[in-house]
Amino acid sequence: MTPYYTDDLVTLWLGDCREVIPALGLKADCIVADPPYGETSLPWDKWPAGWLGIAATVASSLWCFGSMRMFLDRSRDGEFNGWKLGQDVIWEKQGGSGFAPDRFNRVHESAVHWYQGCWSELHREVPRVGTRTPVREGRRSASAEAWHGDRGACPDVRDGMTLTRSVIKVRNLNGRALHPTEKPLGILDPLIAYACPPGGLVLDPFAGSGSTLDAARATGRRAIGIEADEQYAEKAARRLSQGVLVEAVTA
Repeated sequence: MTPYYTDDLVTLWLGDCREVIPALGLKADCIVADPPYGETSLPWDKWPAGWLGIAATVASSLWCFGSMRMFLDRSRDGEFNGWKLGQDVIWEKQGGSGFAPDRFNRVHESAVHWYQGCWSELHREVPRVGTRTPVREGRRSASAEAWHGDRGACPDVRDGMTLTRSVIKVRNLNGRALHPTEKPLGILDPLIAYACPPGGLVLDPFAGSGSTLDAARATGRRAIGIEADEQYAEKAARRLSQGVLVEAVTA
């Protein structure tokens, strides 16, 4: 096998991830995947059955983009067997993608975190952002027992930073996208930072135009991408070779 593109941190392979992943013999810190949802009549929008079972052999932590319908349908089909639901993040866009007049205007997509094994053994580092809360140290008493039970008193350290919210507003790429379903760096960055340690390895089984590879490389992480469509593999290779980052604009 010969990589379609490679540099010091990134390698891109052309082919079906269900065939390429077993041949690589790799172990990744996390997977970031944006598979075809299988919700339209477009020729490329076909769910690649079985890929999750293969992904489970190389990583224990997986971020997967999708819709609620996709996750429910694929779970009923048994595709997520062996994976445990960790959490979900909502990507809120500036414009809707729904065209049905009898439904709410859909302005979001989900990124769901799945894992295997023990939660405590996974790399988990929630990115933090600045807050207006004053910097201080103290002690927080037990509170909110009606909702959470008795948590007991605990240290309360406020350093001007807070955990990133689970609803992340990032503008989609509109006419700047190199791929029809390309995700902006602003939504990929926090997912990668959460699940992959610095210097670790990210695997993207559906690399598209290479945005996940770009996002990983920009933070010094290694990345392996697999793309089945050569026209997009070529776009990804050009993007990576030129160091082009399609910047996301945070709303």
